[in-house]
Amino acid sequence: MTTTTPDAPTAAPGRIPGANRLIALLVGSAFVVILNETIMSVALPELMREFDVPATTAQWLTTAFLLTMAVVIPITGFLLTRFPLRAVFVAAMTSFSIGTLVAATAPAFPLLVTGRVVQAVGTALMMPLLITTILNLVEPERRGRMMGTVSIVISVAPAIGPTVSGLVLHSLSWRWMFWIVLPIALLSLALGATWVRNVTEPRLVRIDAGSVVLSALAFSGLIYGPSSIGESATGHTAVPVWIPLVVGALALAGFVVRQVRLGDRALLDLRVFATRSFTIAVSLVAVSMMALFGTLILLPLYLQDVLGLSTLQTGLVLLPGGLTMGLLAPVVGRAFDRVGPRPLVAPGAAVTSVALWGMTTLDVDTSRPTVVALHVVMSIGLALMFTPLMTSALGSLPQQLYSHGSAIVSTLQQVAGAAGTALFITVMTRRATSAADAGTPLVDATAEGIHAALVYGGVISTAAVLVALLVRRPVPVEV
Repeated sequence: MTTTTPDAPTAAPGRIPGANRLIALLVGSAFVVILNETIMSVALPELMREFDVPATTAQWLTTAFLLTMAVVIPITGFLLTRFPLRAVFVAAMTSFSIGTLVAATAPAFPLLVTGRVVQAVGTALMMPLLITTILNLVEPERRGRMMGTVSIVISVAPAIGPTVSGLVLHSLSWRWMFWIVLPIALLSLALGATWVRNVTEPRLVRIDAGSVVLSALAFSGLIYGPSSIGESATGHTAVPVWIPLVVGALALAGFVVRQVRLGDRALLDLRVFATRSFTIAVSLVAVSMMALFGTLILLPLYLQDVLGLSTLQTGLVLLPGGLTMGLLAPVVGRAFDRVGPRPLVAPGAAVTSVALWGMTTLDVDTSRPTVVALHVVMSIGLALMFTPLMTSALGSLPQQLYSHGSAIVSTLQQVAGAAGTALFITVMTRRATSAADAGTPLVDATAEGIHAALVYGGVISTAAVLVALLVRRPVPVEV
């Protein structure tokens, strides 16, 4: 793929007619589609009963979603270079809307999974599209503020997914999680077809089929492998865990070698990793996503299986943390524009680590306010990290690599989220199973397993504190 700088405008939103409206539409649309990543987690027990499927089968509603995103995201760099922004947006929201309708009306479980897959195609396109548009429209000194808004989409949408799910399931059936979203998606599609402007100039480039195949094998293997580790801990897995992990690792190695050899024709331009600020920042983004998704899967289990809360109560306990992250994101973005990343990222990493170590004290006697407080503290720490890291990573790249950088960041987020979920669930399951086999009551055994998993999270977060000290203000370079 060529890397000639496209003749795209780079200006503040106010200097291009309708730019603020365009960004607002993209942010709102991205929030809706990203929310669906975690919205099904609380509904799994009800779906297992209605469709008469075991947990290992029901989990495909999440696994298939992540797998699809991991396969599609790597080609978004090509799509955003080759096609007009409006065409990509319409394709994304059309796919998401069709998938939502299929899921809402699914008479059988396979069709529900199919709907989730079609949804995921649209979701995979939206995040790189949003980031690339902002980087092309917003001048560097205002990007922190705008990326703070993006952080709301990246971090808050998954965080409040279980809350939204709990609220809907309290009064309505699981199908309403799709019926409520569908008109919003259709409205976004209609507005986008009218409002979305082509802020980049499409270029005629060819896609390398070998790279697409290798990326699909690599990222699907690296997503499916970790996702199946938790199942293997209980003795249920479709294939041995090592097979998708080995296939994914070998395909990834082949993908990297091929991208280097292709040079300007690469599907994903790996020259972004030659920029030190990008590499450090994206590494910390991955660690942060591991912590976020790991705790998002553990805390609902702890609240329901150990403290005995209902799905609605569980959602409400997790709500303050998600709201805190959302309220802080714009504030952190403005602060980034003034002081740069390090004064925000280093304290944020420390606060996140303190919260995760605090969560290791959770047991059968922990009060609900304590859980809320720890989750809010962790959310504050992550809010201090996400916006500066995203802006540092992508703001350090030259314009011709924006689409590739955003695609790589989005891909690593999915892989890191799956890895964090797999790590926490695997450690929890093995420790809880061991304790239960030794005669420990089930509730206490579950609490032990969650404690063990959160210790791993604390160790990872401690390492992140050290890496955070290396973050610098982004300085764009030419390649």
